[in-house]
Amino acid sequence: MKMYYVVAAGQNEFMSDIKATMSLFGVEEYKPEPLRFDAKELERLPGVFFHLQNNVIFQGDAVRVSTTVSWLDFCNKQLVEENTAEYQDEKAEKAAKRLIRINLLSLMRRITGKWPGPWGILSGVRPTKIVHRMLERGMVPENIVRRLMQDYAIEPDKAHLLMEVVNQQRSLSKLTTSKRTICIYIGIPFCPSRCLYCSFPGFTIPDRGYVQMFLAALKKDMDAAAKLIEKYQLKVQSIYVGGGTPTSLYNDEFLQLLTMIQNSLCSTMPPEYTIEAGRPDSLNLAKIHLMKDFGVTRVSINPQSMREKTLKVIGRNHTVNDIIDMFRELRRAKQFIINMDIIAGLPGEDERDMENTMRSIASLQPDNITVHTLAIKRGSILKASLDQCRGVLPDPRMTENMLRIARRYVSDLAMKPYYLYRQKYMSGNLENVGYAIPGKECIYNIQVMEERQTVIGIGSAAATKAVDPSNWQVCSCHNPKDIRTYMENVTTYLIDREKLIAGLFEDNKEESSTC
Repeated sequence: MKMYYVVAAGQNEFMSDIKATMSLFGVEEYKPEPLRFDAKELERLPGVFFHLQNNVIFQGDAVRVSTTVSWLDFCNKQLVEENTAEYQDEKAEKAAKRLIRINLLSLMRRITGKWPGPWGILSGVRPTKIVHRMLERGMVPENIVRRLMQDYAIEPDKAHLLMEVVNQQRSLSKLTTSKRTICIYIGIPFCPSRCLYCSFPGFTIPDRGYVQMFLAALKKDMDAAAKLIEKYQLKVQSIYVGGGTPTSLYNDEFLQLLTMIQNSLCSTMPPEYTIEAGRPDSLNLAKIHLMKDFGVTRVSINPQSMREKTLKVIGRNHTVNDIIDMFRELRRAKQFIINMDIIAGLPGEDERDMENTMRSIASLQPDNITVHTLAIKRGSILKASLDQCRGVLPDPRMTENMLRIARRYVSDLAMKPYYLYRQKYMSGNLENVGYAIPGKECIYNIQVMEERQTVIGIGSAAATKAVDPSNWQVCSCHNPKDIRTYMENVTTYLIDREKLIAGLFEDNKEESSTC
């Protein structure tokens, strides 16, 4: 049965908080919203309707929020939750919004009996930012963990995970907050095929003439970026070539790409240079030798699962043995830090499949393992065929168990969690975590995910973010996802990027930037 909510009049400032919390329970906003809670009117409509009323009172250094949920299924019922919080270290309005979320979470758990996931009221992509801010205010880790559980309703293991990730990040001497140290992202939007779950703007590899048109636009993009780096005397700490699957290019095209990067951007090789190889069927010995010759330091090869049946279901055109063989070839090169990605919650999988996947990957001993949770993204084949797939998707508790299995294996490999992020539409409202052997972390992943370093984006769908370390203000601009739009209008987008970077680095804006 569908579930909807309506909100009392005059509470527009809380609508985003209400929507985020109610979505955890599968409850949608009813539109058009009735002007008042009329039981007779709602009785005629299918589904369960919840009417929400929040009463916010500011009292000195505290704010009190009383939340009432009335609902109608076959009879009228009502529950009230009241919470009070001091807000010395947060603005009163923020405290009120947080308490509304806390109240609704508590009430809806009691009413529906549903588990909303382990992350409590948090809905953002970067929960680690909260911990960084608390540490910068002088809070000690024990108090931070306690506050995450009390004020945000985060379950204990996730609160401790957040603290562990942030501690690992802050221990890395390679992390810098120098304003003129940047990273570069290069987006290559081509793949051998499209995976079931993927919504990234990747396209199956087109004819060679079209690829050459794209590389010509990319060259223009790179050269413009190089001029910005020279003009503002920027230091490149890392380059990340992603997509898409950059290694899906033909050998000569891949050579052309690496040559362009070296000639335009790498007069001095950065300490970290990553290629997202992704699939083993996109790699060969010639490309491995090219990456070695051009100074690539990191390669990501992403099986997602080590179950043959799953690889076919998700649209992969390779086998488990292909993954193992290509990993060993990369190891023989004796140059690369190797990451492997897996996904928990894939269709048809359960805890035994995760055990099998992690056992196989652990036997290879990669340097990094990134454990993703399946997200049902807009624009993916999975989203479009969700009705057919729903019966074979693991439930949230099973997916959470799969993450625990993965964590046990990475711990046995002496890996530590070093970056974490979340996405919309994730199975079980869970998380993605990158694990690494200490000293082999991907600095690009940390700096970009935490928004602590300026990134210059090159290529279709690439984002440029200008980060001011004096106040952590972030301003951004984006290249278009559509390849043809990018190729035909690249000059226009270069102007936008130049203005953004100038706003951060011009002399009269040295200490802060404006958006």
